[in-house]
Amino acid sequence: MITYFLVLNDHNLPYPDTIHPIVVHFVIAMVVFAFICDIIGYFSHNIRLYEVSWWNMFFATIAIFIAIVFGQYEAGLAQPYAAVKPVLNLHTLIGWSLSGVIATLTGWRYVIRLRSPHKLPIAYLGMGLILVILVSFQVYLGDELVWIYGLHTVPIVEATKEGILQ
Repeated sequence: MITYFLVLNDHNLPYPDTIHPIVVHFVIAMVVFAFICDIIGYFSHNIRLYEVSWWNMFFATIAIFIAIVFGQYEAGLAQPYAAVKPVLNLHTLIGWSLSGVIATLTGWRYVIRLRSPHKLPIAYLGMGLILVILVSFQVYLGDELVWIYGLHTVPIVEATKEGILQ
């Protein structure tokens, strides 16, 4: 069993495929859906949507740290070549920053939920919009890492192993 985790496959991973994108898509969906629920709830005065938003942010806070752990692990196994390093470093920096932003917004949301569960400050909605923009930029960088630079794709892994990419 332990040898299964030590042997890397043709994607340079000890398991069949990358886990980071799977987990991170939950975070993306939960953050965007929470913001949409907040906006609709704010204008429709449907406070049940605030509860939906709260739980989405709560689970997004947990899931982003899981996504970061797998992202860091898989980035290290990718053996990034010179051209990809600036994008990967920016993606990593923004990912860690997003974990703090999401956790902070979730904490703020918790305080709002305790003090005035029927109202949502416009400042919180503004920060939610900024969060959605940051998440969208992070998605762009992640897509670039896979679709432009080919991290964990078989041809790139083979080229790196053969020394073609450095």
